[in-house]
Amino acid sequence: MGMNILHSHLEEISVYEENANIRDHHRQLLSAKYELRRNLYKALCKDSSLPSGLREENRFKLSKLPRNSSFTRARNSCIFSDHARAIYETFRMSRIVFRTLASKGMLNGIKKASW
Repeated sequence: MGMNILHSHLEEISVYEENANIRDHHRQLLSAKYELRRNLYKALCKDSSLPSGLREENRFKLSKLPRNSSFTRARNSCIFSDHARAIYETFRMSRIVFRTLASKGMLNGIKKASW
């Protein structure tokens, strides 16, 4: 019975939301791939002790990196509802979806607190 609820919730995801999740995942992969290069180029651009030609060259290299490799372009959104606010990073879902699934007992190890 519990799996039927999850499947019905998953079926409600539109094609746009699914594509948005795929795009966001791609951005996160690119961010991880180019993180060291991006940080190096940024540090060399900001270093005022270096000659201006070298700083300009690194600024050019930084601009040639893929736009989606920047961490600010990756959205931290819910994988079920594509909601972008109040996301639990561990579960990658919004508080609304988390509460729904947890109250139905579909998240292992999660139960409502009572004392």
